[in-house]
Amino acid sequence: MALPNQQTVDYPSFKLVIVGDGGTGKTTFVKRHLTGEFEKKYEPTIGVEVHPLDFFTNCGKIRFYCWDTAGQEKFGGLRDGYYIHGQCAIIMFDVTARLTYKNVPTWHRDLCRVCENIPIVLCGNKVDVKNRQVKAKQVTFHRKKNLQYYEISAKSNYNFEKPFLYLARKLAGDPNLHFVETPALAPPEVPIDLAAQAQHEAELAAAASQPLPDDDDDAFEQNTCNPMKMGSFLRNRRVLKPVHPGGFAEIRKKSISAAEVMKKNPRHFITRPDFHG
Repeated sequence: MALPNQQTVDYPSFKLVIVGDGGTGKTTFVKRHLTGEFEKKYEPTIGVEVHPLDFFTNCGKIRFYCWDTAGQEKFGGLRDGYYIHGQCAIIMFDVTARLTYKNVPTWHRDLCRVCENIPIVLCGNKVDVKNRQVKAKQVTFHRKKNLQYYEISAKSNYNFEKPFLYLARKLAGDPNLHFVETPALAPPEVPIDLAAQAQHEAELAAAASQPLPDDDDDAFEQNTCNPMKMGSFLRNRRVLKPVHPGGFAEIRKKSISAAEVMKKNPRHFITRPDFHG
């Protein structure tokens, strides 16, 4: 079953895959965008919800088809069919749960194994919670892999637009692209201490000037259950190239429905018609 308007839209559209441990807030984050929540479609055979999120830029309207796992990651890893034809991605972890950050390298590895050279944003969610376990200065994975990192709070709408704006700029190859309208978002459910968050952002900026750890473990994990060294990531930095150097005007849209992906790659999917998240 094709998603509505996916084959006929007259503006650029992109498949955005969102990954991360269960409970990190991926679904909550996507559902803040009210239009996307209203128009979402469930793909029962794959077991995902696809949310079309529209944004209006100085270069015109764009749409992200956000693929949400519907909780599949809680039952094991995701199949390749979830990633196939992904054009950009968000990896999310919970700043109040250390293990979710420790698992970020695994999600990144699985993502890059299927989707080569796509723009990726790392997001630390739930920064509205005061007793965070992953301090801003301890977040270094994005520096090792040359990713963009944002601290967000899905429930307070803090920094909601930033990941999408970064991805839009990378996909268009235009660093000056900007949003001209604010999307309709659900009202904030929790307040956020902007002064405290400004301090976290300052710590993050200060940490950027410090040397990187020479292994896959961050400072607070070095003495925990898995001290195995992974080697320096400095040797493996990726430099992203614009997906569409000519901007949105030169994009040849090749949107593809979930059903078409399954037909071309049937072995990558598990048939789960009774799965509802």
